[in-house]
Amino acid sequence: MRVLVTGGAGFIGSAVIQELDRAGHQSVIIDSFRADVHAGDVPRSGLHRGSARFGPSSGPLIVADIRDHEAVTAAVVGVDAVVHLAAKVGLGVDLDDLEDYVSSNDLGTAVLLRAMARAGIGRLVLAGSMVVYGEGAYACAEHGPVVPAPRLESDLLSGHFEPPCPVCGQALSPGLVSEDAALDPRNGYAATKLHQEHLCAVWARETGGTVAALRFHNVYGPGMPRDTPYAGVAAIFRSALERGAAPTVLEDGKQRRDFVEVTDVARAVVAALTPREPIPAVRAYNIGSGRVGTIGELATLLAATMGGPPPVVTGGYRLGDVRHVTASSERAARELGWRARVSLMDGVRAFADAPMRL
Repeated sequence: MRVLVTGGAGFIGSAVIQELDRAGHQSVIIDSFRADVHAGDVPRSGLHRGSARFGPSSGPLIVADIRDHEAVTAAVVGVDAVVHLAAKVGLGVDLDDLEDYVSSNDLGTAVLLRAMARAGIGRLVLAGSMVVYGEGAYACAEHGPVVPAPRLESDLLSGHFEPPCPVCGQALSPGLVSEDAALDPRNGYAATKLHQEHLCAVWARETGGTVAALRFHNVYGPGMPRDTPYAGVAAIFRSALERGAAPTVLEDGKQRRDFVEVTDVARAVVAALTPREPIPAVRAYNIGSGRVGTIGELATLLAATMGGPPPVVTGGYRLGDVRHVTASSERAARELGWRARVSLMDGVRAFADAPMRL
């Protein structure tokens, strides 16, 4: 199978290219090498063949923005399927980022979908995100499953981090969210990731194509960008430790997350291209390790592995953050034949001294 991978030179994209190669597929890569992700790794614009950095079957590498109609139209020629990873990622710094998120993620997706429709390509794997859920699943002892309101800044300032029951105000128990849960994006990045899914659903209805929207959880591993405002928390912690500083943990460090290693994510992408059974027109899949962890646990494990100072829990916060979000990945196991294989301990050990992007 010949597969176009948008954002194929990025953190997850590079792992996907390698997994495609191992599975015997040929890839075409398009990537803009935007400076906030590839500061030390920016080739000249244009077409680059023989991309040996990814594997013997990868290439060509097209250096162009996903919003470039001409480049994207050329990139889809002769491909059988598309893996759409290109996006501006991360929570963002402030609302000044919003226009870039919308343009990069939503307009870029629209340009790609139009090109796919015109080329008659009917198979798409979308890099979705667990951020579309907002908060995860919660239950109140008295009122059962509930959806908490966004946390108030006054509560965060006073150190009350747990969202209360919206009915009685009592403490809630966090659980695992399913793909059928109500979606509630709570920051600009999250809103664009949900809109990507909606745009892809429109494309699928109008073309008869299929979309597997893989809602990635907290992905970490070799090749992560270094400490930037848009980097993942694992990269931020590691960058601090490499400077000899303690990793700083927001809130009380007890925020629940699912940390999934990048090679497992790459395997999920290839599994979605070749599922056990045909995928419905639009189908979402949680892609997580299946293990609930905390932000503080990750920081502590990484510090111990690297022999650095233990984390400092600051009590600080970011308004766009959610408290807990973990999910069941059983649908992916049933329908795609995929489960994560890498434990958090093994993944962190490998990540601790693996190459990172500048």
